[in-house]
Amino acid sequence: MPVESLSKKKIRVAKIVAVLKKEYPNSKCSLNFKNVHQLMVATILSAQCTDERVNKVTPALFRKHRSVKAFANANINELQDLVFTTGFYVNKAKSIKRSAEQLIENHNGDIPDSLDLLVKLAGVGRKTASVILGVGFKIAEGIVVDTHVGRINRLLKLTKEKDAVKIERDLIKIIDQPDWIVYSHMMIDHGRAVCIARRPQCTDCVLSDLCPSQRLFADR
Repeated sequence: MPVESLSKKKIRVAKIVAVLKKEYPNSKCSLNFKNVHQLMVATILSAQCTDERVNKVTPALFRKHRSVKAFANANINELQDLVFTTGFYVNKAKSIKRSAEQLIENHNGDIPDSLDLLVKLAGVGRKTASVILGVGFKIAEGIVVDTHVGRINRLLKLTKEKDAVKIERDLIKIIDQPDWIVYSHMMIDHGRAVCIARRPQCTDCVLSDLCPSQRLFADR
């Protein structure tokens, strides 16, 4: 297969975005939250954990801790118990408590709307910061790359990379910035519904005509 130029990738990905917008018109973050700090906490918990599991944990967590200050003052053992089923609960509880302390110490308890400031908070890497900015503030600072986004974009031959930062770097070159936020949500929805990791449903895929990999699965 000939190497696809950057300009041709831009044309193809624009078609992909248009198709996905029709297929998933209500695509959005699947984490449940009522404010930006709750979004931050839920996103920290979502590392190596499904959003479905996080959404089962956060109602009790947010009833117990109703503010940034409450999380900063939380008993770490109780916090660990509340987030236990999300996995890596010791580190997650520590990050949630410490980040709340940092918000009070450095930001008057408010969530900063800057990538550079967000990544200085405990438990907040670039991916989490991009979720907070995109979902919480509607700021398209980057493209969130989770396992669905990485896997599907490799199948689409829009990237060859496996590292999330490198995948994001490839995608921001070809996707229009106004679509950065929704692109990840649509990819995640598509990965859950059709382009399933263990068995992509290529015959039912609206992207089959735009996907160089569809023929690899067609006869399986």
